[in-house]
Amino acid sequence: MTQHLVDPHAPRDLRAFIADLPKAELHVHHVGSASPRIVSELAARHPDSKVPTDPEALADYFTFTDFAHFIDVYLSVVDLIRTPEDVRLLTYEVARDLARQRVRYAELTITPFSSTRRGIDERAFMDAIEDARKAAEADFGTVLRWCFDIPGEAGLQAAEETARLATDDRLRPEGLVSFGLGGPEVGVERPQFKPYFDRAIAAGLHSVPHAGETTGPQTVWDALTHLRAERIGHGTSSAQDPKLLAHLAEHRIPLEVCPTSNIATRAVRTLDEHPIKEFVRAGVVVTINSDDPPMFGTDLDNEYAVASRLLDLDERGLAELAKNAVEASFLDAAGKARIAGEIDTYTAQWLSR
Repeated sequence: MTQHLVDPHAPRDLRAFIADLPKAELHVHHVGSASPRIVSELAARHPDSKVPTDPEALADYFTFTDFAHFIDVYLSVVDLIRTPEDVRLLTYEVARDLARQRVRYAELTITPFSSTRRGIDERAFMDAIEDARKAAEADFGTVLRWCFDIPGEAGLQAAEETARLATDDRLRPEGLVSFGLGGPEVGVERPQFKPYFDRAIAAGLHSVPHAGETTGPQTVWDALTHLRAERIGHGTSSAQDPKLLAHLAEHRIPLEVCPTSNIATRAVRTLDEHPIKEFVRAGVVVTINSDDPPMFGTDLDNEYAVASRLLDLDERGLAELAKNAVEASFLDAAGKARIAGEIDTYTAQWLSR
């Protein structure tokens, strides 16, 4: 696990400001958010797994050589989610961790195919995430919504199953707002998933595929053209194409930027080389996210600290960044206004101290 949970470059006062800043998280994965404590508990429940039960040993286990190795490790953790009780535990505890960071709203990316193919009853799966969602909102005040994503490495069978689960009114969970596509990009062309995104969009879901994380800008163009993306997950390589940046800026299509993730998976060599500065200079809407935070030794607070350094932001700049995520979310207008108001009130009080 990459050990930079507290960005040493962020001033102490700025870190304190970030810690209590109300936030929205738009790109964070369900299984990838399992803390070492939860992973250890799940591994102990399922001793046939190769995942270590010792939280300290997980640090070495979560050290990745490249994106392909990350996917292998990620799938080994996915294999720990075997019962509806596992699903409910994970979901509720992820919400607890988000609430500790003052995340007021999160769109959690869930891959139901990974669970149903392992034998979890699809209705029991939906009930488990919904029960955890409602309990978390009541207990922590954090509003959760779901993005169901296709695991690209599993091909069109997974796409069909994910689309069915997302659009069947008898199964579709109340909290579902969007439809995505994750996993490896190399060799997984975006256009082949068009029919499944078309079905999801027709059912009222928003399109939020990953694109341009480990492949070039054409993948982002494909996501926009064929999958009708409303936001782009990562979009890191967009900086290589000025026309693409101009298109994203003109049409106000946000990028879900996850700086530490991009370093951990070797998508970007160093933080100082991260293209977030190019995105902002081009006028692209940028949101800050944590992706798979415990696996990458980070959390959303740290990602804001990283962004503050890379973009040279003060408290007002960080507040505007937080409001970007609120505005780019699929929360209703009243909910957006409420959280934006919390951000403004908090920032004004902080600056008047």
